[in-house]
Amino acid sequence: MDKLFDLGGKVAIVTGSSRGIGRAIAEALAEHGARVVVSSRKADACAEVAAGIRDAGGEAVDLPCNVSHEDQMRSLVERTLATWGRIDVLVANAAANPYYGPFLDIPDDAYDKTMHVNLRGVMKLARMVVPDMQSRRDGSIIVVSSIGALKGSDYLGTYNLSKIGGLMLVKNLCVAYGKDNIRANAVLPGLVRTDFARALWENEELLAETVQRTPLGRIGEPRDLAGIAVYLASRAGAWTSGQTFVVDGGRCSVE
Repeated sequence: MDKLFDLGGKVAIVTGSSRGIGRAIAEALAEHGARVVVSSRKADACAEVAAGIRDAGGEAVDLPCNVSHEDQMRSLVERTLATWGRIDVLVANAAANPYYGPFLDIPDDAYDKTMHVNLRGVMKLARMVVPDMQSRRDGSIIVVSSIGALKGSDYLGTYNLSKIGGLMLVKNLCVAYGKDNIRANAVLPGLVRTDFARALWENEELLAETVQRTPLGRIGEPRDLAGIAVYLASRAGAWTSGQTFVVDGGRCSVE
């Protein structure tokens, strides 16, 4: 049964993997045998994570990329292919949320950046990796969304709007490329103790309310999202596509 989760020989790009959920996923994929491309905007942070994976016996390279720039995403894909000759797994984890405030008051530039990075950028990157996956009739695209995709919000409204778009994106990819044995799925984390969500979990009142309404009695840690990514990247998830996986300690079950 262990071979169901064996990623030996696979190559995985993980965006936004210098910290938080992306880092936990990159490290877990490497632990299961994948060769991992650690990527985010900051070169030094990427290098540190990749070095840690190698020190632990895994294989990793650091290829910095700002996913708001199409030329950098293209370079990321080209350099990955030049380094390892294939791309088996794409984990689109990098995201932006430049505005926290009343939904209809969001400035145009903040709205455009949110949608550009969280939705258009993921579509562009998927389009770049699909041809290699098609050539081998195998691939897994994992979009890290949010339980915000399932909720209305005033102060996170545009972020949530971009994240629900990711759910339809994986369904579209599933339908369009299932014939090529390319799977696409979304993972929806609840509140996780990351720098990205710091403003939420450092709010004592909000944290207490979230914990109280979460059946498992705590918020998430980045490592809690690693297992579902390994499943979707491996043979264990070979017949899973077009789906959304809520990983939130049961929080959405009590809404």
